[in-house]
Amino acid sequence: QVQLVESGGGLVQAGGSLRLSCAASGRTFSSYAMGWFRQVPGKEREFVAAISKSGGNTDYADSVRGRFTTSRDNVKNTVYLQMSSLKPEDTAVYYCAADRNVRSMAVPGSIRQYDYDYWGQGTQVTVSS
Repeated sequence: QVQLVESGGGLVQAGGSLRLSCAASGRTFSSYAMGWFRQVPGKEREFVAAISKSGGNTDYADSVRGRFTTSRDNVKNTVYLQMSSLKPEDTAVYYCAADRNVRSMAVPGSIRQYDYDYWGQGTQVTVSS
């Protein structure tokens, strides 16, 4: 089992940047492919980005590709989401999640939220216009 804690959210102006962190407990962090999702009230949680267990491969939603970058440090048991050129429509609660079902070290986590086994509590990101 792994516990996930997000941090780094906040209020930023449009065009600005934020870096989210997701710290994982336990010694098996590198066994999980990781994903980032976001949710606004009244809407389904949506996929943002995912990264493989090795950190060598990533996947992004079209809405954030070229603006967001995810990375991980398996020594620090942490996954990151660097967000740049932020837009008001990026406002949401952001969650990190761990997917234990990906066997390959090179395959990013799933784009489907129901494939993930563990979730953080979320961190609010608000982008003002």
